[in-house]
Amino acid sequence: MAQLLKQAQQMQQQLVTAQEELAHAEVTGTAGGGLVTATMTGSGELTAITIAPAAVDPDDLETLQDLVVAAVHDAKREADQLAADRMGPLAGGLGGGPGGGLGLPGF
Repeated sequence: MAQLLKQAQQMQQQLVTAQEELAHAEVTGTAGGGLVTATMTGSGELTAITIAPAAVDPDDLETLQDLVVAAVHDAKREADQLAADRMGPLAGGLGGGPGGGLGLPGF
């Protein structure tokens, strides 16, 4: 039981470290061939939007709005992939057993 608790503590520390790394990592999503760029942290916080002047047409704001949404979605997909890559091995260890949790029934 002591070994199991030690493993759980180690996994928890690894999880905290991975979460901190994600909070500092940045990913970028683009749309319109780079006309709109969205920057997001690995934990999903949107930090910047860049819009190229060529993307701005006062007579067609709808396209620009769509490009912003697409760039944010692309950045979110990148952030989710980064999180899965960093957290996946840790999460796999937490839910490995048929009972979920630490592989013990009820946990």
